[in-house]
Amino acid sequence: MNEIIIARNLSKTLGNVKAVSSVSLDVKKGEFLAIQGSSGSGKTTLLSLLSGLDKTDSGEIKFVGEDITSMNEDDLALFRRKNVGIVFQYYNLIPTLNVLENIALPLFPESSSKEEMFEKATHAAESVGLAHRLNHYPNELSGGEQQRVAIARALINEPKVIFADEPTGNLDTETGRMIVDLLKSLNKEKGLTIVMVTHDDGLAKEADKLIKIKDGVVTNE
Repeated sequence: MNEIIIARNLSKTLGNVKAVSSVSLDVKKGEFLAIQGSSGSGKTTLLSLLSGLDKTDSGEIKFVGEDITSMNEDDLALFRRKNVGIVFQYYNLIPTLNVLENIALPLFPESSSKEEMFEKATHAAESVGLAHRLNHYPNELSGGEQQRVAIARALINEPKVIFADEPTGNLDTETGRMIVDLLKSLNKEKGLTIVMVTHDDGLAKEADKLIKIKDGVVTNE
């Protein structure tokens, strides 16, 4: 397996707190990596840096061979659209759009026809078991179903890496387990690289590789 992300000496200060301090790590293609830490450990900040959602104060990130730390905001936004899928704890769905429209949302800057976009979105919905819910709105879905919509939306641009930030944090234990099983199946069956942030010991152990972070520092590498 070759490295899809190579991060070296990443540091990020938020306010007067060093949220990430001299962190180095590699993510291999096709790997399921968990980053585990308690609240305030810096795990979400690290995820934001690796995914290009936030800029480092210092250090370097090579993502599919490109140095994303030196990109300007426009180039970085374009890079993320082509290479990154993100799943948040709170789903971030648009309440006035139905399932199909929410999934298709990342495609709208593209020049595809509406038919093509909705065909892609239908395919993504099928891959997460939501083909029967396409015309429903977020308030008509369970928490687990809403998170499946978010995962389908993250898949729509065929990203190189899915970043999941506490994807089960807003769900009950059983539903959370189903979401992690879905991520694992996408990883194993489609070879999708996944980086998941979690505070949960049980979920962290489901990954191929586990990195623990405390006070902005990796403690187990």
